[in-house]
This record gives sequence, C-alpha cells and structure tokens, in this order.
Amino acid sequence: MPGMKSSRRSSSTALLLLLTHLVAALEVPLDLPQPPTITHQSPKDYIIDPRDNILIQCEAKGKPAPRFSWTRNGTHFNIDKDPRVMMKPNSGTLLIDIVGGGKAEAYEGEYQCTARNDRGTAVSNKIVIRQSRSPMWAKEKIEPKVVQEGASLVLHCDPPSGLPPPIIFWMDNSMQRFTQDARVSQGLNGDLYFSNVQPEDTRADYICYARFNHTQTIQQKQPISVKVMTLGTINETYGVYPNGTELYGDSPAGERRPSILTPRGTSSRKTVLRGQVLYLECIAEGLPTPVIHWTKEGGELPAHRAFEINFKKTLKIIHVSEADAGKYRCTAKNYLGTSSHVIVVTVKAAPYWISEPKNLVLAPGEDGRLICRANGNPKPAIQWLVNGFPIENAPSDISREIMEDTISFTKVQTSSSAVYQCNASNEHGYLLANAFVNVLAETPRMLSEPDQVYQVIANKPALLDCEFFGSPIPQIQWFKDDQGSVLHGDSYIVHENGTLEIAFAQKNDSGTYTCIATNTLGVVQNQATLQVKDPTTIIKQPRYQSVQTLGTAVFECKVKHDPTLSPTIIWLKNNEELPDDNRHRASGDVLTILEVSEEDQGSYTCVVNTTLDTNSATAHLTVLDRPDPPTDLELTNPRDRSVQLSWIPGEEHNSPITKFLVEYEEDQFEPGLWRHLADVEGTQTTAELQLSPFVNYVFRVVAVNEIGRSEPSLPSEHYFTQPAAPDENPSGVQGLGTDPNNLVITWEPLKGVQHNGPGLTYKVSWRQKVGDDEWTSVMVANVSKYVVSGTPEFSPYELKVQAFNSFGAAPEPEIVIGYSGEDLPMLAPSNVRVHIVNSTLAKVHWDPVPPKSVRGFLKGYKIYYWKQGSLIKRGKRHTEVKILTFSGDKSHGMLPGLEPFSVYKLNVRVFNGKGEGPPSADVTLKTPEGVPSSPAYLKITSPMLDSLTLQWGPPLHPNGILKGYTLKYQRINSTHELGPLVEITIPAENETSWTLRNLNYSTRYKFYLSAFTRVGPGSELTEEAITVMDEAMASRQVDIATQGWFIGLMCAIALLILILLIVCFIKRNKGGKYPVKEKEDAHADPEIQPMKEDDGAFGEYSDTEDHKPLKGSRTPSDGTVKKGVSDDSLVDYGEGGEGQFNEDGSFIGQYSGKKEKETVEGNESSEAPSPVNAMNSFV
Repeated sequence: MPGMKSSRRSSSTALLLLLTHLVAALEVPLDLPQPPTITHQSPKDYIIDPRDNILIQCEAKGKPAPRFSWTRNGTHFNIDKDPRVMMKPNSGTLLIDIVGGGKAEAYEGEYQCTARNDRGTAVSNKIVIRQSRSPMWAKEKIEPKVVQEGASLVLHCDPPSGLPPPIIFWMDNSMQRFTQDARVSQGLNGDLYFSNVQPEDTRADYICYARFNHTQTIQQKQPISVKVMTLGTINETYGVYPNGTELYGDSPAGERRPSILTPRGTSSRKTVLRGQVLYLECIAEGLPTPVIHWTKEGGELPAHRAFEINFKKTLKIIHVSEADAGKYRCTAKNYLGTSSHVIVVTVKAAPYWISEPKNLVLAPGEDGRLICRANGNPKPAIQWLVNGFPIENAPSDISREIMEDTISFTKVQTSSSAVYQCNASNEHGYLLANAFVNVLAETPRMLSEPDQVYQVIANKPALLDCEFFGSPIPQIQWFKDDQGSVLHGDSYIVHENGTLEIAFAQKNDSGTYTCIATNTLGVVQNQATLQVKDPTTIIKQPRYQSVQTLGTAVFECKVKHDPTLSPTIIWLKNNEELPDDNRHRASGDVLTILEVSEEDQGSYTCVVNTTLDTNSATAHLTVLDRPDPPTDLELTNPRDRSVQLSWIPGEEHNSPITKFLVEYEEDQFEPGLWRHLADVEGTQTTAELQLSPFVNYVFRVVAVNEIGRSEPSLPSEHYFTQPAAPDENPSGVQGLGTDPNNLVITWEPLKGVQHNGPGLTYKVSWRQKVGDDEWTSVMVANVSKYVVSGTPEFSPYELKVQAFNSFGAAPEPEIVIGYSGEDLPMLAPSNVRVHIVNSTLAKVHWDPVPPKSVRGFLKGYKIYYWKQGSLIKRGKRHTEVKILTFSGDKSHGMLPGLEPFSVYKLNVRVFNGKGEGPPSADVTLKTPEGVPSSPAYLKITSPMLDSLTLQWGPPLHPNGILKGYTLKYQRINSTHELGPLVEITIPAENETSWTLRNLNYSTRYKFYLSAFTRVGPGSELTEEAITVMDEAMASRQVDIATQGWFIGLMCAIALLILILLIVCFIKRNKGGKYPVKEKEDAHADPEIQPMKEDDGAFGEYSDTEDHKPLKGSRTPSDGTVKKGVSDDSLVDYGEGGEGQFNEDGSFIGQYSGKKEKETVEGNESSEAPSPVNAMNSFV
C-alpha cells in the first residue's frame, strides 16, 4: 500500500544515509580547491545494442571544474574530428550517433576518460565497447531420431555463439514449452536429455530456441523428429526409414543400472571465480529413471548457499568463496545400482580490495599516507600512477615515499596536491582506484543544517549529525543542555565524521545538544534537539480466525503510541494490499471480512506506522468449507454379492473428512432414487460393498466433515448382480379381524432390491391355534394383505408368509399369532359402589367382567358421570356428561373436580377394540358441604364523620348452607401501619349490608369480608375507606385565616425576619464570627437549616442562597432534606393534633414541617396543606 511503502522507504533511507555518514571519508566542500574525482562511469564490459546510439558515461567533480579527454585503444581520441561523436557540456560523457547512420562496429574498442584541473588528473576504468550479436543457426538437414523404447536419447541444440550468450529453451510448433521432469530435462549447454524414452515422446516438432535478450530477438533451430519404437515395430522401421536414419538400438532397452551421460568419464574439472555462481551438472540415463544425489568429499555442502535444481541434476552454489574448492560427487541411483562422477572444483579470484585508497585532505606541514591493498588468485600486482602516469615517470617529490602498497607523505605543501591511481591486476581482471591528496588550510565549518530536531523511539539508536570540514581536521566535542562536561563513556559514541551516537536512547536523553569543531585556525559550533518518543506497541493483536464459508471474520489491532505521534493503521493480506472489494472493510484498528470465501484464506497483518517507527502483528484466517466430492470411483474384486469400491478424496477445505457415505441407485424398481448403502471412516478410501442379487447398481460417494456434506461424486460404472432365491421373508406380519367372522392377514412387502430375482410371490398360510393341525395356504402376488372369511369370533390363529421367486423360496418364516374379528362386550361391570373422599373428590369401585364376555382385547373401563343438581336450591338439571377412562387392569377410579353439596349420577362400562359394552346400573352420589367462595363484591357507601356503610353480594358458589359473614377491620395510620384487628360476625339471614359506627373521623380503615358455612370460612374480599372531617373544625380553621389578629401576627413575623437578615449582613461585613458561620465551618452540607420546633426560632442565615430553597418551602420536621423521597408519600402524614382533614377530605398539615399530598389510588381522598394549621402551632 502506498502509505506504508513510503514510510518504510523513508525510514530505511534515513538509516542508510546515517550509516553512510559514519563510514564516509572526509568530503571537501565544492567551494574549496580540490583535484578531480570520478563520480560516475560506464561499466568495464559495455555491450551495446547496434541499433541504438552509444552513450559512454564519465562524470567528475573538482575545483576548478575538470576538463575531460578520452583515449581509444591507448591513443588520444580526437572527438572534434568525428561529427558523430559529441561530448555533453560540463561533462565527459560521450554520445555517438548510430541511429543517424553510424555503424556500431566502427566504434568498438577500449575507451578511457581523463578528468584534470590544476590540482591533478583522475582517470576512469578502461571501458570495453562491444556490440551485441544474435546470429542464426547455420542451415542443416536434421535426420529423424528413431530410438527403442526405454533407451536414452540426447537432442543437441548447439546454439550459435552470441554476445551475450543466449537463453536456451525447447518448445513445439504451438510455442508450448515441453514439460520437464526427472526423466526429461534440459542441460546447461541447452541439449535436451532423455534418461529413457517412452512411446509418448514420439513427435516431429522438438525445436530448440535461442533468446538474445539484449537485442530482444529469438532464433530457432530446425525441428527434430523423434520416433520411439516398440518391439513389434522394429522390423517395420528398417523398411520405412531411408539410409542415414539414426536408429538407437536394435532390441528393446530393458531395465538397467544408471550411467552418467554428462559429464563423461569418472571425473572432470571446473574452475570458477570467487563471488560468482557455480553450476555443477550431472545427468544420468537408466531404467527406471535414476535419482541424483550430491555430496562434497571431506566436507558438507555450504549451508544456505547450495541449492539442488533441475530435478537435482544441477548443484548451484552462490557467492562462491575459496572454501568451496574441492571434490564434488554426484551419484545416480535406481534399484538396480548406482553410478557416480567426481567434479574437481578450483576457485580462482579476480583482484578484490582489502584496503582501497581514500582521499587525503592535509594541512600544510602535515603527514599522511595512501594504502592500496588487494588480494586475488593469483595474487595481483600493484602499480601506482600519479595524475594518470606511472609514478616512476612522474616528477620527484621530496615529501613522498613509496613502499610497495603504501605511499607516505611528510610535511606536505600546496604543491603536493595530486591524484594518485592504484591498479591491482591479475589474469582474471583488474581494479583501478583514484585517491587525491589535497593540501589546504581552512578554518572549521559546519556542513550540517543548524538547529535540527531529531526524533527517535526509546531504546533505539539516536544519531545526531555534525558534518564538518576543516584543515587541519577539527576535533569534535559534544555537550548536552547546560552541562559543562564533554559527553563520553559507553552511552555516547562520537564517530570520525562528527556524528554522535546514543546506542539506546532513553526519555531522559531528550534535550539540546551542542557540537563544537576546533582546529588550530578556529572554532565553530552547531546545536541539535533530540526528542525521545515512546514506542508504538500493539496491545491487542489480531487473533487466529477459523471461519466457515460465507461467515464473517473480524480482526482487531489495538495500539498504544506516543501522544505526540499520529499512527496510521494499514491492513495487508499475505503482505500485499487487501483486495479491492466491498467485503474487506478496514476501519482503523478493525478489519471485517464479510461473506468469507476460500480465496480469503491467508495471513492478515496489521501494520502500524508513525513518522518514527513501525510495528506489525499477523494472524491467520482459515476458511472452513464442505469437502469437495470424491473422484475417480473404481470397482474391483467383483463377486456374486459384493464388489470393492475405491475413490480419491476431494479437498478437505481445512476440516478433516470424518466419514464417507456410499449411496446406490438401481434402474429397475426405483430409478432416480439414491439410497444409503454404507458408511466408511474418513481415513479410508475403499469399501467392500455387500449387494443384493438381481440389481443393476450404480454407486456414488459423498464426503462428510464438521461443516457438512460434499456434493456427490460422479456415478461409478454399472454393476449387475446375478439373480437368486429370496433371502428374506416379508416383515410386519399381523392378523386382525375387521368383522367378527373374518381374519385379515397383512405384511410389509419386500423392497425391490430384496426380490433377488424375477417372479416374486407370497405364500400365505394360517391355522387355528387350538384344534387345527393342518395349514391352509394360498399363493398371492403384488399384494400386501389377504382376508380369511368364516372365522369364529376372536379366535387365535397361527400365521406365516413366505417369499418365492423364479429361483426358489426364502427360508422358512417365523410363526405369528393373530386373532379373528372382535364383537362388542356382552356384560356390564357389577357391584359398582362409591366412596366420598371430600366435597370435590370421590372414589368409584367395580367388579371386573369375566374375560370371555369381553369378546375381544380388553381395552379398559369408562365411568360416565353427570351432575343432577344442587342440594341448596332447585334449578335446571345438568345434562353434561363427563367420561373418565381407566386401563383394563383397574377395578377402581377417582372422580375429581366435583362441586360441593351436589347430586351426581354415574355408571361404568367395559370396552374392547370393537366398542363399549352395556352400562352398569346408575349410582347416585351426593357431595358434602364445602367452604364458600368470596362475596361477589364489596363496596363502601355513605361515609360519615364516625360511620361507614358496607354493602356486598352473596358468594356466587356458596358450596353449602351459608351461615353468615365474618367482617374484620383495622385502622391505617399516616405511616401505613395497621392498628388492632376488630372482628364482627354477621348472620346470613338476608344480610348484604352493615353499618359500622363510633369510628374516628378523617381516618383510613381496611376491611376484610368472608362468608362461612358449617364447614368453615371461605376466601376474603378486602377494601379500604376513610371517614369524613368534622365540619365545625374545618369551618373554624377557615375563619382563622380571615381574622385581623392573624394577619398582624404574620406581618410581625415577616418584620422580625427582615431585621435578622440585616443584622447578619452587617456582622458578615465586619468579618465577625457568628453562629451561621460556625455551622458552615462545621457542616459541609450547604442545605439551609430549618427553624427549631421547640422554641420557634428562625434558622441561621447561610450565604449560599443560590442552592437553598426559598423561605417557607417545605422540609421534613426533623430538619433534614431526604433525597429521593417523593413529596406525595403517605409516610409523611401527621399524627394526632398535628394533622387534620377538612370536610372534603383535604389534609391540614403544619406549614413549616409537612409535605404536600396528592391523590392516592383506591378510596383514599385528595389531601392538601393549609396555612391555618401552621399558625395554630405558633399560638
């Protein structure tokens, strides 16, 4: 994803630059005099495309600006005389015009660039220019290759030599590459090797292609025809092919031990240069195809650098070193034997640097040295040059001394400035390095930007740049903040280029750092700021998900980061961008994948990037699905009644197959219907199937895992079994009559696959169990029942049904007992009697009927019962009949749900499979009295000052003779507490109302009313009511509110309050301590204190008026404000003289201490406060 790549690229680039700073030589600023330095040049071996212009690069820097010249093949190349050659301005790069008509071959040769100014001369490498070539194959006639099956074969490519060498591959006329394997493969030289040929190798279009990448051309060889002969066609071949045809072998090539085709012989040699790639090849022939194995004598193959490729026929070793020299053995093996070949590897080396000379910047009078050390095999020769000429031919310099690979300089002067070249060469190549000596006297200068801010992550390295220049080379010192000591020790490293490294930066390392550069000519300093940030961590990593297809996967990635950094979260799939569709929804730290499919499986990575660091966490998504259907069904081991079925399992889709289901279809009885045949364990892929005769089977297999069933496999081939006599008889044989004089014999017919042959019939046989020794039989077909007529009623019979077909009979069937038809029972149960359990439950007893009178299967007994009427009053007769059924082994039963004090009748009947017998004689049942139900209703009427009238309705179900009513009542006080219970008994003689007298006025009462019979009381009905207030008291209270003295008293109280407020205000302004202040200090509760009830004094003043209730607002009499208590709660009602009711039921509470009352549900009256009662408390 672009954002992430940019972040990673910027981080890696910054680190690379800082590391480069740590090791780079001292750079001379371009505004100071310096010899030329070659900055860019073309490669030593430069192959060009003859169709394009030639660009030979040579760039250099220096002051004064360098001048450029070229040599070609060792002599001066005068570019002014060739109009096709142009040198770029301010550069030494040559551009040769080929596209305009020039010929590339005319400019082949060895070129060298020279850059010079008045301080020295630098030279480039010798650049060899060669044009690429892509020649065609020479015309040739290729005879067909005729080879015996099993023999080896080599098809030679012999590609033309090009520059650079071509890439070889084999294809057919359709431009399709040949499939290669351990038997057929291409060698390093481009030839195609067959370890043994097979008939399928016969074809006429083996074509070798050579691709020349430099010119982007492909050349092809003439097609080669190969004919693989079997034993039967050898003689015919001689007559068909003309003379000259290559015939490999004149007899069949049988199995044989391996032999090495290439390299030939038992050993060979290979030379490779250090650092290159070594390829060792070993191709063998044999039948069966040999397998190649590589070893190194006296050692192991290099780990992580040795790879077996081309089906193990090639050993590839990368980054070759001198340790890779030795003997390598390849061994070809098949079961008939082995063959081996030893390759002796010699490692040579072109020159490589041990110490490459570096530029020297010296102040006048300083010493220095240039070192040029290289190694190689053979050891390279070292040659020094100065300004492009051999040093022995250069003017002498008393400050210079040459000692083989080192040049020492002593007390240099400005005239000692020059460019020195070191050339290290052997037979395999050369190295050329330029290094200048620049003599300058310069005060220190800072090359880094001032006041840079560096941000790093804690516990990571911090690198503070201090790029400088000066001559002599300045000394660098670092200081932190205002500390006077130089930074040193294990925590700080100052590199040669001035960079300060803090190996593991901590938060306390944040601050301002000062870099000071000092030499004999001056001092300069630079400052930098370091900010150490907390690392970005993933505190909740995405977790492994296992999701079914079409399910939803959710990955979470919770991040903790430095508060000054802004992280970005990117989600990747398999380290690549998420698919661009609506199913993958990345929303910050959550990735949701909807409707998961198999292609979504893989690893999902949460990448968190900030400007300073990156972190990531990965979780894997496994997609579960039903398995793929099995394939390649095959039938083997055929027998009369079995066959072996094998198959190849399909893909499991990450959920192991638990079992296979084998199903079959037959086309004779139920075509198109697949039936289950066998279950097979999921680890097996074969099953021995047990079959029925005379069935044309076709099979299929279904795989099952925890997710579900696969689609069925493709059907197998048909398998027909031979007919035979039936193996089974019909099941489910029964004998039951439908009429008293018949017997119906039924059975489950055999299924089609149970017929075992054509002509299926059934032999139905029966006889009476008692008194009949002979069987009566009949043959029937295509039916599943037979009716026998003229049988005695309900007699036992022995029955059997046997299957027959054209090939014989099934085994002797089992005998089953059946019965002829039933008739209705003849007798009714006798001696029916009843026992009363309680007023709603009775128990009925009877004597069972004789078994013979049942004339069928005894199913049970039924009690018929119905209510005739009530014993209290006459009414219409009840005709609803209820029935209870009891099993045949019972001789009693319970009758629940009866009504008390009622008359019932009942009878008992026996029944069998045919129906019910006659009823017994009716028996009368009388239930005793019970307790009554609750009164029908209860209501309170005519409330008076000291009396209430109750009215009610009689119980709807008296359940006996009503004796009277019980009335209970009790008083409810203001806190909802109940007073003592008073009980009154009221006779039942037409009493449905009652007046209670001598009650308290304005008081709530609760009433309980129940009826009772001789047995006891029934359930209660409750109600509440309130007596009314005294009219005189209410009138007197209302009159007080209009009296003049009352109005005067209220005004006086108001005046006193005003005076007290003024006094308190004056005291506060004087800073005095007063009671209000003392209480404010003692109590954090800012609520206003109510006035005291004992002396009527006003509460003390508080200065938090904005949070206090207004004076006169209601608070509880205990002087506290209770949070969460509703103002309309009955708990706050006053008791005794503190609270009264008006005539209308309104409540008169004290003005200062009682709460407002609202309407209460039920029969409670509406109550409201009155200021009259409040005044009564003051007089």
